[in-house]
Amino acid sequence: MKKNRLRKTLTIIVTSILLLITSVFIAFKLTPWPSALFIRYVFNKEGKKVNEQLKNHVPEGVTMISNEQYLEGDSDAKLDVYYPSTLANTQQLLPVIVWVHGGGWIAGSKDQISNYCQILASKGYCVIATDYALAPETTYPRPLTQTNKALEYINKHANRFHADTSRYILAGDSGGAHIVAQTANIITSPDYAKLVGISSGIRSNQLAGLILYCGPYDAEFVNQKGAASVFLETVLWSYSGKKDYNSVPGFKAASVIHYLTPNFPPSFISAGNGDPLLPHSQALATKLMSLNVKVDTLFFNADLSPSLPHEYQFNLNTPQGKLALENSLSFLKEITH
Repeated sequence: MKKNRLRKTLTIIVTSILLLITSVFIAFKLTPWPSALFIRYVFNKEGKKVNEQLKNHVPEGVTMISNEQYLEGDSDAKLDVYYPSTLANTQQLLPVIVWVHGGGWIAGSKDQISNYCQILASKGYCVIATDYALAPETTYPRPLTQTNKALEYINKHANRFHADTSRYILAGDSGGAHIVAQTANIITSPDYAKLVGISSGIRSNQLAGLILYCGPYDAEFVNQKGAASVFLETVLWSYSGKKDYNSVPGFKAASVIHYLTPNFPPSFISAGNGDPLLPHSQALATKLMSLNVKVDTLFFNADLSPSLPHEYQFNLNTPQGKLALENSLSFLKEITH
């Protein structure tokens, strides 16, 4: 009798486990949500850690204006402003760096780059970090619309932010670098703006240049059979809105590398030698050079050990992270002075 009850109980447990495993498997196949939420958790945890590690590099004397809502009625559309505290009670304006955070379009926030933005601001810049709606809650091209609206908002509040809007630098890392590259192409190419259906937030003569770290620029140039296949499938599915992202009307334009023109702004491009997205940065630099666009790059020998991971530039405890900051600042000085 006891054996029968035990056998029955074990059968129920095993059946329940099998049903749970089957349900989870089906969920992962039918929607990007389970994978996206897991990736978001991991990315946000790492982003907060990296930002915290930068705290010791942040100098005193930087003023912050936080959580400005740049688009009415959109709770995701907020930005933070950083500038040297010595500008308080003055009319002085500084070149403005607008930094769009990374996170594979499904994670990250402006808060996770706050310390890096303060470091840049201390060098004599107005630095503005923007948030945007994340996937899969929102799909492409919503972040592009929001970024251009943020630029419009900065134009309207330039004096309060101490922002010289005749000298914009758009900057981004990872997925943010992709948003920045598309935004720059919208600003400088009317045909591309028409193609994606988004109005430019600023005039082309206001855009001095770009800083692009570790970004993806071609959805057709991804290896979905490698170690990162699950991640790539998840982010592209989440951002496009469909598992077969190539079938989404208009998503082809997200592969911005195929739509560049000689009017694209001067660009600083970098990625680590161990970054899976390194080929994207190298291809972008090569394409822009072929169009006679001014390009500065920072790439490393393939045999550099230990290899530099994705988002290596935020680690200022390494010689390469320090070099990336120095080279970025040199580029900024060259295009804004």
